[in-house]
Amino acid sequence: MFGLIDHVGLAVSDLERTTALYEEAFGMPVAHRETVESQGVAVLLEVGDGHVELLCPLGPETTVGRFIAKRGEGLHHVAYRVSDIDSTLARLKQAGIALIDSEARIGIRGSRVAFLHPKATNGALTELVEPAATH
Repeated sequence: MFGLIDHVGLAVSDLERTTALYEEAFGMPVAHRETVESQGVAVLLEVGDGHVELLCPLGPETTVGRFIAKRGEGLHHVAYRVSDIDSTLARLKQAGIALIDSEARIGIRGSRVAFLHPKATNGALTELVEPAATH
């Protein structure tokens, strides 16, 4: 059902400091940077065939802002690449998996994304990613 790990999302308070750490100390080049007004700023860093996504909230009332206030910085979600997000969501729903997103929405880099509810995955926020044709 899942192709591979697309990215691991980390919630961070200081995007520039964390980006520098991953670029300079870990040798991960920045692949993409995007602001999502409802969420915050996302930076994708390349690692092998996948990415580390740094998520920095634009404010305390965003999803990532509330996450940091409640749990602190750190692992936010794991994203799995899928080839057909619509059929994957249908199969998961039919299997009784609780979904946050019953339909895919547009994520960074034009990908189609959807989240599974953490209560369905033993507490791990899980994202499905169908990459845009250009990525």
